[in-house]
Amino acid sequence: MANIPLDALSLEQKASLLTGGGFWSTTAIPEAGVDAIVLSDGPHGVRRQKHGTDHLGLHHSEPATCLPPAVAVGSSWSEDVAAKIGTALAREARALGVDVLLGPGVNIKRSPLAGRNFEYFSEDPLLSGVLATAYVRALQAGGVGASVKHFAANDQETDRMVVSADIDERTLREIHLSAFERVVTDAEPATVMCSYNKINGVPASEHHRLLTDVLRTEWGYTGAVISDWGAVRSRPAALNAGLDLSMPGPGHYATRALVDAVRAGHVTEATVDRAVARVLALVDAAGHDAAAPDLDAHHELARELATECVVLLRNTRGTLPLERPSSLLVIGEFATVPRYQGGGSSHVNATGVDIPLECIRAHAAARGTAVTYERGFATDDEEEEAALREAAVRAAAEAEVVVVFAGTPEAEESEGFDRERLELPASQVRLIREVAAVAARAVVVLANGGVVSLEDWHDDVDAILEGFLLGQGSGTAIADLLFGQANPSGRLAETIPLRLKDTPTYLSFPGEQGHVRYSEGVMVGYRHYETVDAPVRYPFGHGLSYTDYDITGLRVQVDGPAEASLTVTVRNTGSRAGKYVVQVYVATQAGPVRRPERTLAAFTKTHLEPGQEKEVRLGLDRRAFAYWDVPLSRWVVAEGTYVVQVGENASTVLLERSVHLDGDGIAPPLSLQSNVGDWLAHPVAGPQLRARMAPLMAQGGPEPDDDSDEMRMVASMPMNQILNLTGGALDGDWLVSLMNTCPSADPTEEESEHS
Repeated sequence: MANIPLDALSLEQKASLLTGGGFWSTTAIPEAGVDAIVLSDGPHGVRRQKHGTDHLGLHHSEPATCLPPAVAVGSSWSEDVAAKIGTALAREARALGVDVLLGPGVNIKRSPLAGRNFEYFSEDPLLSGVLATAYVRALQAGGVGASVKHFAANDQETDRMVVSADIDERTLREIHLSAFERVVTDAEPATVMCSYNKINGVPASEHHRLLTDVLRTEWGYTGAVISDWGAVRSRPAALNAGLDLSMPGPGHYATRALVDAVRAGHVTEATVDRAVARVLALVDAAGHDAAAPDLDAHHELARELATECVVLLRNTRGTLPLERPSSLLVIGEFATVPRYQGGGSSHVNATGVDIPLECIRAHAAARGTAVTYERGFATDDEEEEAALREAAVRAAAEAEVVVVFAGTPEAEESEGFDRERLELPASQVRLIREVAAVAARAVVVLANGGVVSLEDWHDDVDAILEGFLLGQGSGTAIADLLFGQANPSGRLAETIPLRLKDTPTYLSFPGEQGHVRYSEGVMVGYRHYETVDAPVRYPFGHGLSYTDYDITGLRVQVDGPAEASLTVTVRNTGSRAGKYVVQVYVATQAGPVRRPERTLAAFTKTHLEPGQEKEVRLGLDRRAFAYWDVPLSRWVVAEGTYVVQVGENASTVLLERSVHLDGDGIAPPLSLQSNVGDWLAHPVAGPQLRARMAPLMAQGGPEPDDDSDEMRMVASMPMNQILNLTGGALDGDWLVSLMNTCPSADPTEEESEHS
């Protein structure tokens, strides 16, 4: 499409371009040469609907490869996995006539009960942001626009269209905006999708500070901001806030509302023009090459990538991998009707699904192992439970190894509602315990969109494979891992707690009376558990392997006042090839804010053959050490000691080195409302103020020590109170002059405050 001058379009035409022309398409203006483009779900497979449109996964969509969802990709800890998914999605999207794919989702898993956790990567913003950036780059390199979502703080499904996420600025910046910032600044996604919810009482679609001040002014975003489907309440207010494209359409009412708002002076035509320019740029970027993808190759890719996402949680007595058991019993409905994706708008009409039982039988036949199957439980008929369980337990007593497929039914995990429990269904828990009591060896394979409690049965079984939701290649992936054709390399991207009561959001999720308080602050997930020293079943970053690794030689180099780099050596000391995730954390208490015990600062996944050794080098930029300073409204690296740690997981530190960073050299702003302690700690004002105050504090005797009760009481008082209490003995005019000459001083206080 040729570039069209905006003045060639009428106000009505321009307004129509800012609302969808159909459920999945933008508005076309053929007489002006403006084409429509197609937007479509979803993050892990193209949900192209040509008939029966909806955004809840209710109607039919065209067949497409269901690749591993974000919950699995997060557990891969692999940029390569994320990028390969993006590349494959681009090929299929273009073949299906899709120009913008609605993903990835980078919201944070603040509670394990959130119903849409399977669409998100992690409880950690760095891990989420790095994987999403790799995904977006690959998708867009393939000619399809990305839509990073849901901006912002859309971390639950309960009341998602009306709830206000009440969140302080530091928490918002460090946790809930951080992944978005990385994707926007490093990958330049074609679109950013606003969420349904409110943030501190303001609807996300009308949040000028987020959509314009932060996204465009601070982060330099130049793409189009679009709405989640049906998220816009007031089209004029959303446009003024910075939302360009309201979906879905047809949008005759919204178009009329915009035209009326312009003519009434509530919206300027310049604002309309800016949004139209961004929408037209999105349309111009659309490709037209619809080469058919190799769906068989994509199915193989789905298998390959799923294998890398599975986490081996437990493996006692050398139970896995299965070598040549004489008999193998498979139990569980999910072995024949696998759970491999979640419900809702991301639900994919898969091109083909590997059945775990069939894949296991293929492996077993090659080893001369007899395989039998028992259903064990039914997800839809409780009356059958006793008979199914009893038959499974009888068979388990005769088998050398029993593999139980368990997990959460799709009816419990979907877009639109949150989970009500962490536990597996009671019928499955009872089945696992009774089978494990009679089996020589018991293995559990899990399929679930969010973490589940293992407490009722964990110690009864010998091995646990956590598959989460793996996409259509899950059956082959699980079988390959069970029999050792592949080596587990997944690591947990979220903590598995002992109890729901232990989770940092237990008392605040999902909120009440239209509000949800983010009371945990920055202490989300492992940050909370490690900081309060709370035990968990399995920590963030945990994952076992069929081989062993040795980590040595940590060296840390300071590269500047707020940057560092490290090298560490990884050696595969076992007999199998494998992939190891190097996890680097930073621990510090530098600065005026409470810091987590440790925070993930860098990671990489590396392949090693048996006996192979690699030196891994990772950089730590200033964000690895920074906190969000609320008074300064910026990221700050404070001067101080930082401990760089290489962890086996978030709880187990293998190696660590301390370094001193000079930091940004930014003194905190001073005002007459600042307490005396802040004034005395200021590098410029402090020494001068101390000299002025010394005679006053001494009062004929020795000057009190900083640790004295008297000095501690004075240090806690606001400076304007000290001025009043000293009755002019401390010169207020001098103090204001000193304040105004200090770097980072906040000269907003009136001199009259000290009178």
